[in-house]
Amino acid sequence: MGPIRMTGGLAPSPPHRHVCWSYDNPAAFDARAREFLAEGLAAGERVWYVGPEEPDRLVERMRDIPGFADALGRGAARVVSSTTACADRVVDPPAQVAAYTAATDEALASGYTGFRVVAEVTSLVRTPTQLAAFSRYEHLVDRYMRVRPMSAMCAYHRPELGDRAIAELACLHPQTNAEDVLFRLHACTPDEGVAALRGEVDKLHQELFVTALERADLAPVDGELVVQAHDLRFVDHRCLLQLREYGRRRGAEVVLRGGRTSAARLVDLLGLTGIRVAAV
Repeated sequence: MGPIRMTGGLAPSPPHRHVCWSYDNPAAFDARAREFLAEGLAAGERVWYVGPEEPDRLVERMRDIPGFADALGRGAARVVSSTTACADRVVDPPAQVAAYTAATDEALASGYTGFRVVAEVTSLVRTPTQLAAFSRYEHLVDRYMRVRPMSAMCAYHRPELGDRAIAELACLHPQTNAEDVLFRLHACTPDEGVAALRGEVDKLHQELFVTALERADLAPVDGELVVQAHDLRFVDHRCLLQLREYGRRRGAEVVLRGGRTSAARLVDLLGLTGIRVAAV
């Protein structure tokens, strides 16, 4: 199986990955899921596959992974059925992160190099309330994965959810196969800032950008919201104004660290206060 291909010309995958995978064809998704889990087993990680089917069926879908049956037997792999979950369940973001924190800690204590999960979670984002809560969880767990050895592929069935819902989820992941999502607002390491902003943010994506900011709920540190912007290729003045307003509501100055000179020129040209571009 070949490597997972990501869109948008973004940087290569980090050792521990957080991928949003939207799909139309279940068979194509299964192939990607097997690849992702096989990579984890080869790296000595404990892996889980979470899906909306009974355990026997989940095992059957993953049977082509080399050594998967043996991994199940010795506890290196596990399948988790979500069929018992209520259809209208709204995820509790901190509680879900805590659950995966415990799973990662247990994997490490058992001698594995990390923890990796593929989760087909379409059923948890069907309503607006579910989508808002799960988007918040996606950002929180992304923060966790920046500092601990956990990787995840979050899978969503596009025909059931629609393009807008997919975009709201995909833009909060560092990696995705959603070709029409041109920016990412995702976690970074604490020494880099409160988040990273990558790609292109323009007028067409302004509403999505504002939604992503609200879902991420970034917290100032010492009166600043430092956003790592080394890979931010373009941002227009509307989005700069939105960023400034976002910071003001939180009593903080927004700092685009490593932002392009074009962004700095816009800030100067508009005479904006409450937001600045730092070269380093």
